[in-house]
Amino acid sequence: NVSELITNYDVSPSGKRAVLEARGDVYTVPAEHGFTRNLTRTSGVAERFPAWSPDGEQIAFLSDRSGEYELTLKPAKGGEEKTLTSLGPGFRYRPWWSPDSQKIAFVDQAMHIRYYDLKTSKVEEVDRGKALFQGALQQFTVSWSADSRWLAYDLTLDNLKNAIFLFDTATGEHHQVTSGYYSATSAVFDPVGDYLFFLWDRALTPSYSDFQSSWIYANSTYLAAVSLRADVPSPVAPRNDSEGEDSEDDDAEEDDAEDEQQDTKKGNKGDDDQQDDKAVEPVDIDIDGFEGRIQLLPPTPGNFGRLAAVEGKLLYLRFPRTGAQARPLGPRSGSLDYFDLEEREEETVIDEVNDFRLAAGGEKILVRRRRQLAIVDIAPDQKLDKELATSELETLLDPAAEWRQIFNDAWRFERDYFYDPNLHGVDWPEMRRRYGSLLEQAVTRWDVNFLLGELIGELNASHAYRGGGDQQQEARRQGGLLGADYSLENGAYRIVDIVDVPAWETEVRSPLRMPGINVDEGDYLLAVNGIPIDTAKDPWAAFDGLAEQTVMLTVNDRPTSDGAREVLVETLSDESRLRNLAWIEANRRRIDEATGGRVGYIYLPSTGLDGQSELVRQFTGELGREALIVDERFNSGGQIPDRFIELLNRPVTNYWAVRDGTDWQWPQYSNPGPKVMLINGWSGSGGDLLPHYFKSAGLGPLIGETTWGGLIGISGNPGLIDGGGVTVPTFAVYSREGEWIIEGKGVKPDIEVIADPSALAKGVDPQLERAIKEVMRLLEKTPHVRPARPAYEDRSGV
Repeated sequence: NVSELITNYDVSPSGKRAVLEARGDVYTVPAEHGFTRNLTRTSGVAERFPAWSPDGEQIAFLSDRSGEYELTLKPAKGGEEKTLTSLGPGFRYRPWWSPDSQKIAFVDQAMHIRYYDLKTSKVEEVDRGKALFQGALQQFTVSWSADSRWLAYDLTLDNLKNAIFLFDTATGEHHQVTSGYYSATSAVFDPVGDYLFFLWDRALTPSYSDFQSSWIYANSTYLAAVSLRADVPSPVAPRNDSEGEDSEDDDAEEDDAEDEQQDTKKGNKGDDDQQDDKAVEPVDIDIDGFEGRIQLLPPTPGNFGRLAAVEGKLLYLRFPRTGAQARPLGPRSGSLDYFDLEEREEETVIDEVNDFRLAAGGEKILVRRRRQLAIVDIAPDQKLDKELATSELETLLDPAAEWRQIFNDAWRFERDYFYDPNLHGVDWPEMRRRYGSLLEQAVTRWDVNFLLGELIGELNASHAYRGGGDQQQEARRQGGLLGADYSLENGAYRIVDIVDVPAWETEVRSPLRMPGINVDEGDYLLAVNGIPIDTAKDPWAAFDGLAEQTVMLTVNDRPTSDGAREVLVETLSDESRLRNLAWIEANRRRIDEATGGRVGYIYLPSTGLDGQSELVRQFTGELGREALIVDERFNSGGQIPDRFIELLNRPVTNYWAVRDGTDWQWPQYSNPGPKVMLINGWSGSGGDLLPHYFKSAGLGPLIGETTWGGLIGISGNPGLIDGGGVTVPTFAVYSREGEWIIEGKGVKPDIEVIADPSALAKGVDPQLERAIKEVMRLLEKTPHVRPARPAYEDRSGV
């Protein structure tokens, strides 16, 4: 069953069927229970990004049958497929049909925007953008005008804002129609030919931090509309109160027109998904004065997703406002809404969906909620009660053929996305031959992953990983944990240490430290859920399968059951954070004691979200110290850490005198004193760049051991068809002097201190001790001296 690997989808013009990509095959699935058809099953060939033509006749997709991903057509009812392009190396993304079903636009990994003309059988160039983050390319959109003449899209400008562009297929000219002063994205034409809708980031409402003098401008996006011609009134133009008070004759004419429209719509609902030919009015666009005709639509600005337009309505995904909910772990979800241009009201079609596709007929929408897909009406209060029967999507796999396709994809992705087109001088075709020849010996998907790792390892680049895929996963039983250490004494397990965190930490605590739990260090743990602990095994064996479970412990202050007591606790599934917090606190206390409270301590586990939060938490908690030791050992990386350095390097600009209380320094959240940073070989990626920035900013010396040396980053690339993936290093660091830095070299310490295992085993951290010594030396040599308040001025008679 391949229903869990549906990656791309579209909907037929009438909304009666969907077309899906699952595991490299294209299927059609009925809206209601019926026959599901596999359109493209060819072992060892992948088909991706299916898109149904507006006339209902054909489905376009990308196929690698030729050895490269090329635009391909297949009749919607089945039949011989036809390869349209022969562009050669490169990955292409979702095809976008023109309304007349005669042109197909698409973009590739290098941001070349093109379209294929079915009448001329030619590929035409449109434009080329800047692929800043390859992972975002799958979200790239274009929109065709109703007459299939114009293409609308957005590109990133030099100021990092996006602007809307229009391409005229009749003349071959493209026009930038928004200035880029505010970012404009996701343009869509209305089907009548009067307006272009898009997202415009220009709502400036700040949110202030509770922890420092900082702010962000989130929820900034408006829905915007622009009249395509100067004589087209704004969609939100003022209305006269008497409008709509038409004569009876006018009412009769409107009724006749409405009946005719309904008849036409009924004629568009054939089972074959064919759309009736209609005369389409040419869409003329006044380029001059385009941006001056933009109007903001009434819906509240916020966070919006995909746009689509039907006659009289603009559809969009509205996601929760920034700060309104915790950061989602999976794909973000929101409500599918529309703005009614006639009623000027916002309505919700359906809540909690991740994405949608509009049927070309303009009456139905395919919506996705996690793994559920359903076709619903464009009307308020729709339900996901008739989801597509995707559980019936089954296929017979030829593993060896699929593994060959997966291997070829991985090889091509590195070829097409790697930051260096010369692939570090590696003979990449030879690597394909060398490692590809070993595929015949693979007997499991794990073997294939091993080969992929060896293949991409030839590039000698950091951040080149492989994983996942159709591997059989063994069932795991997770043991419960108490956040304690044990020793075997007197024939029983004794609790010798309960891992403690600072009193102010409520994130995680040992279950034995919960209020009312009468267990102390020195007590013996005798039984779990009434079953005596077998001392021939580790104590953790007694908690097998009991992670995050309520368990009954039998404990005593002596190794016998006489006088034993029972306590009820809820176990942990992981002690990592508990022990990490205890280690941080032990370091902080050691520094506090050794420096008489003059020096603070900050530990940064990463430059990702957790490290960012730790920086703010600990920096604000250690305010008022004369100096800081910043510890980034074992830093796993994440974001590019320029903001981390901005906070650590924030200078004091002045002081404010007040009559009562203590004078203020400004900014208040600043530590201008000496600083040192601890590093080691387990610090990498963002953990490489953080000490590099620290040293470049002149914040202080680096102490410890050379960092990992991995700074060719990743920004996203396509996945493999069975759910596995390889990463492609897409951007590499070089210095202001124009030299490659850090990658393969790491960041060297100014003061090298080896982490001596024998000292660590005795509870002494040589690197931390050296940092204490150095920061105290700097405090004596270059202390930050706060000036005394000047004498009050005598301004009498001024």
